Amino acid sequence: MLKSMTVANFALIDRAHIEFVSGLNILTGETGAGKSILIDALSVIIGGRASVDSIRTGADHFRVEAVFDISNADSINNILNEQEIALEDDGTLILTRRLTKHGKNSIFINGCQVTLATLKKLGEKLVDMHGQHENQALLKPEVHLALTDSFAAEINPKLEDYQQVYKSWQKVKTELRAITQNSRERLQREEMLAWQTQEIAAAALIPGEEEKLESQVKVLANAEKISNAISRSYMLLSQGNNKGFNGIVACLSDIKHDLEVVTRFDKAIDQPLNVITESLYQLEETMTELRDYRENIDFNPTKLTKLQDRLDIIYKLKKKYGATVEDILEYYERANSELAAITNYDEQLNQLEQEERELALKLVQLADQLHELRCKAGQKMAELVSSHLADLGMSKAQFIVDVNRHQQFTANGASDVIFLFSANPGEEPKLLHKIASGGELSRIALAIKTVCSERDETTTMVFDEVDTGIGGQTAQKVAEKIGRIAAFGKQVLCITHLPQIASMADCHIYIDKIVEENRTITRIAILNTDAQLTELARMSSGEITQLSIENAAQMLETAKIKKENW
Repeated sequence: MLKSMTVANFALIDRAHIEFVSGLNILTGETGAGKSILIDALSVIIGGRASVDSIRTGADHFRVEAVFDISNADSINNILNEQEIALEDDGTLILTRRLTKHGKNSIFINGCQVTLATLKKLGEKLVDMHGQHENQALLKPEVHLALTDSFAAEINPKLEDYQQVYKSWQKVKTELRAITQNSRERLQREEMLAWQTQEIAAAALIPGEEEKLESQVKVLANAEKISNAISRSYMLLSQGNNKGFNGIVACLSDIKHDLEVVTRFDKAIDQPLNVITESLYQLEETMTELRDYRENIDFNPTKLTKLQDRLDIIYKLKKKYGATVEDILEYYERANSELAAITNYDEQLNQLEQEERELALKLVQLADQLHELRCKAGQKMAELVSSHLADLGMSKAQFIVDVNRHQQFTANGASDVIFLFSANPGEEPKLLHKIASGGELSRIALAIKTVCSERDETTTMVFDEVDTGIGGQTAQKVAEKIGRIAAFGKQVLCITHLPQIASMADCHIYIDKIVEENRTITRIAILNTDAQLTELARMSSGEITQLSIENAAQMLETAKIKKENW
């Protein structure tokens, strides 16, 4: 239930706070006063389209906040749990939406920032909006199926079962189309994959092989330079050079011997001696390593050629199949898998065709069951809607929910649903958009909404301009219908210009606009009994007279009696 709404800087509304009651909340006022603006603000806070054009002139943002009581709404609690949003202990839910003139959209649910998609999903469970747009939507046959499905609780689980099988069936059909493409293309692909996999397999690649080969080639290609450098280094360490210098190792050995003599007399030289000794040992080991390395240097041109040929093979494969040996091997695995799939074409084709037949059989069974449920729901729905139409002054009207079975599977089954209507006896029922007038359409929509609202969890309903094209006794019937909806478990917000409907209010909200300091603003007030009498008198005759006041009082008394009887 909508408990309250606060609106700031929205169109003509500077700032307004409205408290709502659980029954029938009526909104009235002169044309252009801003009644629809309030409903627009409510639409925004439940996920409707928000435009910077709605920001009040001179302001840099608008802000709308709505407070709901959702103590007994399990489906809403499920959405909140999915989003990890905590609910207040008393079941209070607070929605806040703010839009700046730069287009920045901020949405919060109980202080947690959420996406617009989440707000829309939640809003659909909180408020059922009904106005001229929804009336026109009734003229579209695609809406008729959704309304019929929402009428019977057992349809949705069956539809979910059907849609799960339908999704699998579509997937198998897609795979079948892919596998049964032109056989010539498949054969060409098979030949190409076979050649590619053979080429890669023949290379017998090893991960990391390329780096090792490049390192070996670098050594072999520069073997002479390496040998010369190693030999010279060894000679300098062991024998010195031809310019009269002794080998480094021999010099260090002489230094070591001299320092050992010194240490006999002065231990202060022990540290330098240790350094020289350690360096001598390390250089002697280094000499051995250099000698062994020199002796093992490979001057094999044949081996170098083989290594370079091997690298050439890898380079060519890299140009075709990947930037690295690992990439080539990954391509090889994918190509092998695809080749196996093509090679096993007949087996796969038979398997997919079998799956398609089995899923199609399940679809037929589920579609038949769905169709049967829809036929029963459509018949019951038509009876109830016709009954409500009779209450609305259309006792001779025929309303038919025509459910037809077709052979083509769709995401919603294999049934078409259309609403047919005849206003007068002897007239053949036809599609709504061909025969229903504005006033008839309003009453049909109200009857359908009344029937369907008894079967959904949404506790708040909004009727915007539902009285279009009606008056007199019909207006009284519509008033009673809306009053009964509010009296039996639904909170209703209703904009109206008819005093018959307004007289049924449990809370009468009056909206007008005034000019202050050369600025037009919308004012919102909750009317007491005296003010409500005055407003009903204005709505009845356009002016306040003793007769119109008495007439208004009579309307209120009649409404009170009816509500007490309900």
